[in-house]
Amino acid sequence: METSSKNVRDNLSIWKVLLLIFLPTSLLTLTYLLVGYLLGDTIPTILIFFLLAMFLLFPIQIFVVIRASKKEYGSYSLKSAFSNYQKLKWWQIFLYAALTWGFAGLMTITIAPLENMLFASVSKQLFDMLPPYFDWSNIDYLLNYSTNILLFTCVMFVILNVFIGPIVEELFFRGYLTAKMSRFGNYTPFIVTVLFSLYHFWLPFNNLFRIIAFFPAFYLAWKKKNIFIAIGFHCLCNAFSTITFIVALLAIM
Repeated sequence: METSSKNVRDNLSIWKVLLLIFLPTSLLTLTYLLVGYLLGDTIPTILIFFLLAMFLLFPIQIFVVIRASKKEYGSYSLKSAFSNYQKLKWWQIFLYAALTWGFAGLMTITIAPLENMLFASVSKQLFDMLPPYFDWSNIDYLLNYSTNILLFTCVMFVILNVFIGPIVEELFFRGYLTAKMSRFGNYTPFIVTVLFSLYHFWLPFNNLFRIIAFFPAFYLAWKKKNIFIAIGFHCLCNAFSTITFIVALLAIM
């Protein structure tokens, strides 16, 4: 899909940007909090989260992109996420995604532990206020569920966390929103990266790590005008965390 760099239409006000980002994620997180409390004994909360994201968050983000495309290009499509797009060879996209993914991996073993150490006391206070299912590294509770439910959880985790989630989020953040915030010039990819990290209300920790680890890929996608770099990078990152989760779960089953 290739579109001309048609006038990037109507930059959004900062208030509208914040509303489009934080209203849907607030709705998702509050619903997750409530449904997790009510049904957490029968369904794994991590499965609850992804099912809610599939029916609440992702449709809203796609709707915003499609509605903007109708307004700007006259048809319901994803064109508003590709308003500033230039084609690259597939191997270049893969190379950029892989290199930035390698950088993110390096940050995982350097910045993430440092951030955890520096903010340990704040994290503990926040953990004490939140339900235990906001800590996705705690998987021991999953042993309370049947094997069939756990297998279904793993399948949905792969589908939604490795593919659907990253693709939808990149279309919304690196495609639509980045184009709509172009007035910030070279600061645009950094601002969008910070907003993307903060929008993870359901994972309220490691914002410093997320920003540092994700920024190079998002800057490169913006510089090269190719959203597929960000999509590839995001899918690789989520694939690694998903595989780690599944392996850890299999180890204790």
